[in-house]
Amino acid sequence: MKSPFHPGDVKTYSFVVTAADFATMEGHTVHEVLSTFALGRGMEWAGRLFVLEMLEAGEEGIGTMLQVEHHAPAFAGETVEFRATFAALENRELTCAVEVRVGERLVATGRTGQRIVSREKLAARFAALRAGSPTSA
Repeated sequence: MKSPFHPGDVKTYSFVVTAADFATMEGHTVHEVLSTFALGRGMEWAGRLFVLEMLEAGEEGIGTMLQVEHHAPAFAGETVEFRATFAALENRELTCAVEVRVGERLVATGRTGQRIVSREKLAARFAALRAGSPTSA
């Protein structure tokens, strides 16, 4: 694992809200606004932008934590910007604070966690769990 980042470093990601991002459950649209689920997906991706630059051959990142506090709506056609701030790297786990805005409007805040692990150990862990054998990675 490479560690080129420091607390306070920032990565950003943005997209335009579409109907695919609406709050929809069991095939029913609840609200025609950006869903909390879509916010979580975007927050994880913003934090993963750090991870992608930290990985070395044979490594992968895996999510460990996601906290989303939804403050305001984002509507279809609006651009949401995710700003992930490198908070800490401890025991191969990166945590980021994330803020989501549409212009000046604060849409959400939260945190993400991703651990950098060996792809081989991760595959073995998944295989053991699928087979019903509890082992640790």
